[in-house]
Amino acid sequence: MSIRVAVADDQELVRSGFSMILEAQPDIEVVAEAGDGAEAVAAVRLHSPDVILLDIRMPGMDGIEAARQVCAQSSCRIVMLTTFDLDEYVYEALYAGASGFLLKDVRRDDLVHAVRVVAAGDSLLAPSVTRRLVADVVRRRRTDADAPPVSPAERLAVLTAREEETLRLLARGLSNAEIAASFVVSEHTVKTHVSNVLSKLSLRDRVQAVICAYETGLVVPGG
Repeated sequence: MSIRVAVADDQELVRSGFSMILEAQPDIEVVAEAGDGAEAVAAVRLHSPDVILLDIRMPGMDGIEAARQVCAQSSCRIVMLTTFDLDEYVYEALYAGASGFLLKDVRRDDLVHAVRVVAAGDSLLAPSVTRRLVADVVRRRRTDADAPPVSPAERLAVLTAREEETLRLLARGLSNAEIAASFVVSEHTVKTHVSNVLSKLSLRDRVQAVICAYETGLVVPGG
């Protein structure tokens, strides 16, 4: 079964270029293109893609607001597109529900790989990058007086001891294979633990799980 993808970018050359690269893959089908956030939300509603590539900066409704609406209305997974690797909006994108981000000058193979990884339910950020980025996200959020502290006891009480430890190791950047080695269990068992963590905490993916671990204080930046 093909991975259904939508591409949203206000630059037609970027949009069509990404679409051509993805369409050339035997397991990927580009089902829609959009030039702004409103068109992107409408495209997801109409075509039900598995993954959407969303430019962060678009006229009218930007990619951040589009990501919020897409997440609220569908199970479509989101990859944000940005021109700058330190774009401040990357942080907002993760909170909006994005599974990661790509620079617009991404290599062809990396673009295809990212779509496949996200479609499979994982984040496309390397564990070390995810950990560093999310720690920064949480530090920024904790300086916001309007953001109430999250109680670890309340938020994490639904997890078993093994699931809580799985979340802790995820936040430290360990892969499923590394967690399996730590627990001396199979990777299949770890995948079950990860799935349970996401389900019980109502999280979309591993990126959101790492954010949760930092927000609740289960893992502290630099710890």
